[in-house]
Amino acid sequence: MSDPKTLSTIQRLRGQTDAYREAASLLPSAARGFVARRGKQGVPSLMTSSHATYFDWSYTSDMPEMRDLYRRAKQNQWDGERALDWSIDVDPLNPERALMPYEFFASERMREHGVRMDRGSPEDLAFRHDLSSWMLSQFLHGEQGALQAAAQVTESVQWLDGKLYGATQVMDEARHVEVFHGYLTRKLNKLYDINDNLFTIIDALMHDGRWDMKFLGMQIMIEGLALGAFGLFYKVTREPLLKELLKNVIQDEARHVHYGVIALREHYQKALSERERVERQDWAFEVALLMRNRFMAHEVYEERFEGMMSRKVWNELVLSAPGMSEFR
Repeated sequence: MSDPKTLSTIQRLRGQTDAYREAASLLPSAARGFVARRGKQGVPSLMTSSHATYFDWSYTSDMPEMRDLYRRAKQNQWDGERALDWSIDVDPLNPERALMPYEFFASERMREHGVRMDRGSPEDLAFRHDLSSWMLSQFLHGEQGALQAAAQVTESVQWLDGKLYGATQVMDEARHVEVFHGYLTRKLNKLYDINDNLFTIIDALMHDGRWDMKFLGMQIMIEGLALGAFGLFYKVTREPLLKELLKNVIQDEARHVHYGVIALREHYQKALSERERVERQDWAFEVALLMRNRFMAHEVYEERFEGMMSRKVWNELVLSAPGMSEFR
């Protein structure tokens, strides 16, 4: 009989190996995101997917909670051109209708590092415009990722009720891409490239053939984070068009997260082994690290402050900023 201590050691090492394996599974995507920087090439990114597509020829509807979600999604569709008042004049430099409050990221703290931006100065307002544009740009890129993932998930799920609801989410995400892109290009006149961390997450999800991993990564983690981030931005912004846009998007996102919870609840409880559940926990941990790092706003740093302060100092400023901390 094996010694219990030896068995414990083997189990611990096996767990570490599984964790390393999940981290290693992200390396190809990380190479495309951080090394090749494919999200910043100015051309469409090819992401090859290997997911299976299921057809339900019996058309059985046996998931009442999912069917109710589908019904509500149909009833709450909205047109981005008609539901929002695009005639509103948006001045990113108007402190009376600030995109982002000063307290969100107090720029005067940069004085300690040789960068002077007085509160309310043109430089300070321009910085806030850039930081807001960067955040909304990442929202936009995340929504395109959600659009593609929702389309894949609609193909991959085996139940008709899930496919019907999934189709409404594809429409939701397309609308979100439309309105965020419209706001950035028509009102803020600035669009940032996708952050390398976010690109890596989306690339990994697109390449993963397991339908439940797409749900976990997109519906639970990315959409769940988006729901919180949109809610925070809705709370702090004083710009009326952006506030109305976010209110509408938040209503959609709440359904998307609910969809993921319904879809995964029984699958994780009954269909997966303990080892498979641990694998997903390890993968989720690695993705959570990437999601945390995506809020470091390195694209803003590279554009505005590289050469004026080190990246390490910038990271410390971001980590200690009240608004950025709440986002993370």
